[in-house]
Amino acid sequence: MSTHANRGVIYQGNGTVKVDVIPFPELAIGKRRCDHGVILKVVTTNICGSDQHMVRGRTTAPTGLVLGHEITGEVIECGRDVEFIKVGDLVSVPFNIACGRCRNCKEGKTGICLNVNPARPGAAYGYVDMGGWVGGQADYVMVPYADFNLLKFPDADQAREKIQSLTLLSDIFPTGFHGCVTAGVGPGSTVYIAGAGPVGLAAAASAHLLGAACVIVGDMIEDRLNQARSFGCETIDLKQEGDIQDKIEAILGDREVDAFVDCVGFEAHACGCNHHQESPAVVLNSAMQMTRAGGQIGIPGLYVTEDPGATDDAAKQGSLSMRFGLGWAKSHSLHTGQCPVMKYHRQLMQAILFDKIDIAKAVNVQMISLDQAPQGYADFDGGAAKKFVIDPHKMVS
Repeated sequence: MSTHANRGVIYQGNGTVKVDVIPFPELAIGKRRCDHGVILKVVTTNICGSDQHMVRGRTTAPTGLVLGHEITGEVIECGRDVEFIKVGDLVSVPFNIACGRCRNCKEGKTGICLNVNPARPGAAYGYVDMGGWVGGQADYVMVPYADFNLLKFPDADQAREKIQSLTLLSDIFPTGFHGCVTAGVGPGSTVYIAGAGPVGLAAAASAHLLGAACVIVGDMIEDRLNQARSFGCETIDLKQEGDIQDKIEAILGDREVDAFVDCVGFEAHACGCNHHQESPAVVLNSAMQMTRAGGQIGIPGLYVTEDPGATDDAAKQGSLSMRFGLGWAKSHSLHTGQCPVMKYHRQLMQAILFDKIDIAKAVNVQMISLDQAPQGYADFDGGAAKKFVIDPHKMVS
């Protein structure tokens, strides 16, 4: 038994989290040994918008859940079956937990691994219905299937210098990039990004990295729109009255974009004077309206099978009223689901290390301590134009 103390960020029910003592991780899954796993000393762990959905009470997350699926850490213990990861390695942890052995993993679809969650395909740390894995907003965490899952940084000292960007490889940078890839973004594309939260900003930065000619970001929070403008995006304030396609035309000279990326998800609100009202299908319907015929729509924004806080009974079951016939008529391609982080994280690591992108600056990383996590959640819920990154051991700040 380790003598290290361990604390974590724990979901306490609607709107509340606290930092408290949790058990030190063991190389075990239930009563079975986990000899393919490692224990990490957490270097950085990020607060995600997906965490915020749970904390708002918009999922069936149980109280007592240790949160956190965006993890970067230092290996302090290896199971006996771990061959290629060593104690002392500095590693990025994909939020998807994947076995590396099943059909989906072998096809690169690590977001829907068939062996790590008895309830459904796909698993994640510290998330409702995602396999019961303990979250990483903590001092220490256990990671299974370490040789397959972990991305080792080639030079730990170099990585520490860029840790504020590299910490984003666990989720939001690959997720934003995946949204753009599945939307068909490429050189010369015109792109609309719905939402200027951290994933939306990461998607906008990714669109630039992929060679987009014009990236337009829509949101209702002025500070977030200012952040998008800070690295060359056009913006639309969705609280303002007026037809959004008129606003697109004023920017592009065209009423449609080549590619649309939904970084909002199921807690979307109506535009204009009705912006205080939830309208969970509004972004998806806007996507089909605003994307050119034959265009593609990437949907990294989260949609759930159960939403107890929804405003109507259909939405509580994940059923949304969509103009799917419009998308069909325009031959749109829609791509949904978790980002398979391992498909992208090594290449995006290289882009960071060789100064092709400053993703930390784009999403406005704000370092906080573990004890400041509850306030970070509150500020994020209030619309702060920041990506809150927790530094449990004060190894960064």
